Amino acid sequence: MGASIAENDLDDDSDFAESHEINVTPFIDVILVLLIIFMVAAPLSTVDLPIDLPTSTATPQKKPDKPTYVSIKPDLSVAIGENMVKRVDLVRSLDAMPDASKERYVFLRADRAVPYGELMDVLEILRAGGYSKLKLVALEGVPDGAASQAAPAKP
Repeated sequence: MGASIAENDLDDDSDFAESHEINVTPFIDVILVLLIIFMVAAPLSTVDLPIDLPTSTATPQKKPDKPTYVSIKPDLSVAIGENMVKRVDLVRSLDAMPDASKERYVFLRADRAVPYGELMDVLEILRAGGYSKLKLVALEGVPDGAASQAAPAKP
């Protein structure tokens, strides 16, 4: 509270004495509002293209703070993050990014329906452009074909 009532005063002014305590309620309100803002904004900052990734049993590696994703969609279109680009402009678009560096890792995501030759074409475009640090992205878990081979069917 901000005031204290004392009956020891001899005069009739009955002024409230000041309290020197900090009121933390507005501070907590601001922190809760910021928490809600970050909870809503965090999912919006991720890449969300509809790509059906294959699964892999490899051990997951640490994801960098700001990864650069190159995605190949089922219709064979290419995107950097969520921005669609032409294949001929792929390297030029990567070079124009704010954190442009040939030494950064580029994460390549391809839909399960993309032919192997198309994936290799994009890899060759990136390699010819000077991007040699490439990582392929897959879902964690047991591959679909391995799951059916690992558990034999019961008669």
